[in-house]
Amino acid sequence: MNNIQQLMELGQQLQAKMTKLQDTLDSEKITASSGGGMVTVTVDGKGGVRQVKIDPTCVDARDVEMLEDLVLAAVSEAQSKAHRHYEAEMKKVSGGLPMNIPGLPGLF
Repeated sequence: MNNIQQLMELGQQLQAKMTKLQDTLDSEKITASSGGGMVTVTVDGKGGVRQVKIDPTCVDARDVEMLEDLVLAAVSEAQSKAHRHYEAEMKKVSGGLPMNIPGLPGLF
């Protein structure tokens, strides 16, 4: 019975760490750019877009497609960085334990 109580305590500790991590990720800023810095995108630690900056020199009404491509590339890269950061932080919090344990849905 003692082992079950220890497991429950570990679960509660892990849940508290994950809640803290989620709060931390909301306030983090991860930035990526494209076109040699012509477009810069900042996302939070969860990948949500928070800011897009566009250098006015790359705004050309005759070539909107290029600007669209630059924005898409910067957003994609920023979100990829955020995803990698999120996974690394989750590994730290969980001590390397898998977060999706078959047969035990909805634990985390």
